[in-house]
Amino acid sequence: MDYTQKLYAYLERINEKLHFYIDSIEEKSIVSEAMEYSLMNAGKRVRPVMALAFCEMLGGDIERVLPYACAVEMIHTYSLIHDDLPCMDDDDLRRGKPSCHKQFGEAYALLAGDALLNLAAEVVCGRFDDLEPHIALGCGKILFTGTGIDGMIGGQTLDLASENTQISLETLKKMQALKTGKLLTVPCQIGVLAAGGSEADMQTALEFGTAIGLQFQIVDDILDVTSTEETLGKPIGSDVANEKSTYVSLLGLDKAEQTALEMQKQALALLKPYGEKAWFLNEQVNALSTRNK
Repeated sequence: MDYTQKLYAYLERINEKLHFYIDSIEEKSIVSEAMEYSLMNAGKRVRPVMALAFCEMLGGDIERVLPYACAVEMIHTYSLIHDDLPCMDDDDLRRGKPSCHKQFGEAYALLAGDALLNLAAEVVCGRFDDLEPHIALGCGKILFTGTGIDGMIGGQTLDLASENTQISLETLKKMQALKTGKLLTVPCQIGVLAAGGSEADMQTALEFGTAIGLQFQIVDDILDVTSTEETLGKPIGSDVANEKSTYVSLLGLDKAEQTALEMQKQALALLKPYGEKAWFLNEQVNALSTRNK
């Protein structure tokens, strides 16, 4: 099985499970419709794929990590719904389609984001699956700590406070390590926990996710100035419009590209001790470095 075949196998299993959770919602309404609209809108599923790949690399069964991987994707989607709102980034497009609030209105979009966050908690608590309590507790701790005020939300807070302000490179790194980096370290560590990995594996997952998170954000910043709205599936130039400091604005395009390459090399080096077992993650790192959206 090559990289593309393996990726599609992961994506198929993730999307099937996400559909299962959405279909399990008892109270069908415009909010559940908005949840499905955003959650199933052709996302790259980078984060849940990372969880499955880390788990499998360590010899674990991906069925053990799949619920938690889906919970990560639900939280990621809720964060995108809220990011797009007029009170935040005010973006009209997401993945080539109208943003949730443009399709359903601001109030329902807000509720859809809230509901996806709650649904993630319900998944981790075992509402829909027969979960092992110690795995559920550990994964829940990693997930909700990494996406809360000391993680993703903390990074978003710094992001909002940094609009119309020239910030230092150190502040930018801290902001993106929380906002983008945590949402990539979390699934890697969840994969390790579900596979029964060691503390050394957990540290590798943390360092790997941090490197990939920085690479991912820098590539995002580069695409915001070099890509097109049609290719990217969302508005370009929004960072400039919102007067946000980015890796491109602070480092310049060439230095930003060089830094992304350094992070790619760092991530690949962290996988070397796992040999051939890390083949998919190696390919994933390279694919993320050359993505165009």
